[in-house]
Amino acid sequence: MDEAAERLAKYRAMRNFERTAEPAGGEAARGNAGGEAAGGKRFVVQRHRARRRHYDLRLELGGVLVSWAVPKGPTLDPKARRMAVHVEDHPLEYADFEGVIPHGEYGGGDVIVWDRGTWEPADTDDPEQALADGNLHFDLFGDKLAGRFVLIHPKRDGDGKQWLLLHKQDDHARSGWDAEDHLKSVKSGLTNDEVAAAPAALWHGDRPAAEAEEPIPGGRTDKAATRRKDHPAAEAETVFVGPTEQELAELEALGARGTWTLGGRKLVLTNLDKVLIPGRDGEEPITKRELIRYYASIAPAMLPYLAGRPLNTQRFPGGIGKPGFWHKEVPDHAPDWLQRWHNEAAAADEVQQYLVPGAAADLAWLANFGALELHAWTSRIPDVGSPTWTLFDIDPGPETSFDDVLVLARLHRTALAHLGLVGRPKVTGQRGIQVWVPVEPGYTFAETRAWAETVSKMIGKTVPELVSWAWHKDRRGGRARLDYTQNVHNKTLVAPYSVRPQPGAPVSVPLEWDELDDPDLTPARWTVRTVLDRVKTAGDPFAALLGVSQRLPKL
Repeated sequence: MDEAAERLAKYRAMRNFERTAEPAGGEAARGNAGGEAAGGKRFVVQRHRARRRHYDLRLELGGVLVSWAVPKGPTLDPKARRMAVHVEDHPLEYADFEGVIPHGEYGGGDVIVWDRGTWEPADTDDPEQALADGNLHFDLFGDKLAGRFVLIHPKRDGDGKQWLLLHKQDDHARSGWDAEDHLKSVKSGLTNDEVAAAPAALWHGDRPAAEAEEPIPGGRTDKAATRRKDHPAAEAETVFVGPTEQELAELEALGARGTWTLGGRKLVLTNLDKVLIPGRDGEEPITKRELIRYYASIAPAMLPYLAGRPLNTQRFPGGIGKPGFWHKEVPDHAPDWLQRWHNEAAAADEVQQYLVPGAAADLAWLANFGALELHAWTSRIPDVGSPTWTLFDIDPGPETSFDDVLVLARLHRTALAHLGLVGRPKVTGQRGIQVWVPVEPGYTFAETRAWAETVSKMIGKTVPELVSWAWHKDRRGGRARLDYTQNVHNKTLVAPYSVRPQPGAPVSVPLEWDELDDPDLTPARWTVRTVLDRVKTAGDPFAALLGVSQRLPKL
């Protein structure tokens, strides 16, 4: 065993390489990753969100990456002293690792290459001995970090793990400089949130570094993933794919349970013939198999409204004959390939990890999980405090007819046209209609809510006999409410093309404005058995809103 392999023994013992995609190290995996970078030894800093967020500083030395976990991150501020915890040595190819370590594995969480470059020891020709002495001075030449740094091991530290990292006063020093103000990867341009939601590639730790990254299957490309971070228009450019005819045939051929491969992902499906939703008008009931087939097939039309957004679901694992319940936290048994978003602002008793769908297999897994209704946030990661939609929810009362709902929806059409804004209506699959209006980045929920309230009150004044502003339904006199209060952080409306828990499995379907005048229109007109034909022939009316960035006029 060579010296580098011996130094990596602890690293390897702490990981299950059949589950984690982290590089295993060693000659076979190292390939062309060995040796020093041109102009000096390599360094990398990775921003790592595991149980706690931290930054991993790694210096190439002795055939490995000598590593420290820095909770607050390195800084250019010479007055700041950062705690740095000495951890196990890592293999050289780890310098390129960016992706998601599976939940439940050591260090489970998302990793980005936050900074990288080369380093040189200062004031010593023997950096190994300087580290052994507990005092290493070195210069970094990175995209973000530069100048003279010092790693110091206080003698009072008994276990040898607690070090201090500081920056010297030099030309590169910057007072108050904070790593958290510079969140993007220097490798991909993505943030941790974006890597967690849609990594550009899968990493294969048993391959040479030059061959370790493989594009994500299921229709996403590196270029599409990069576009998504730059502008909302990327929503319209990203192409999502559904199942092939062969994949659908394989789903039908399964027994009551089995493994189905969809878009390169393996799904363990159970109770496929279980009835979840009764039929209507004499039709056969809807089984879990049919629900899975629907969500996989509708994925190309539905995913543009889910991708990059945390998801809330309403589950009916026993079918709609039993009470459903809201579910937000990603369960421990969820497959590793499902993308998660870590809500760092959550309190200990709040949801920590949300699912962020990005492929047809994600929707199929949710259907197998009994998630009938899908509700995506109206904001995207990482800026979850800034909505991309302003929503109007026409919530009918007991005495509200669908004709009344149509009157209110047409008034929204008139109001938006008067204000010079584009939007589209959507039947809910139950009794109401919603109107979705895309907005440019930068608004807060308080701003979109206040704006929607003003517009709603203006519409309500024109037909006061149809509208009540009372919060409780039993106080509305049977009238409808124009609900602007959905414009709040983590408050959601049902997603376009989501199933509703009603007989026949009706679907919430986007409309063109002129469809409000169709005499055959009903709020639950389309079901899982008919909406795919509609999309195939009529397209997706909401597609015209994807990528639209518009400012809300002052009222």
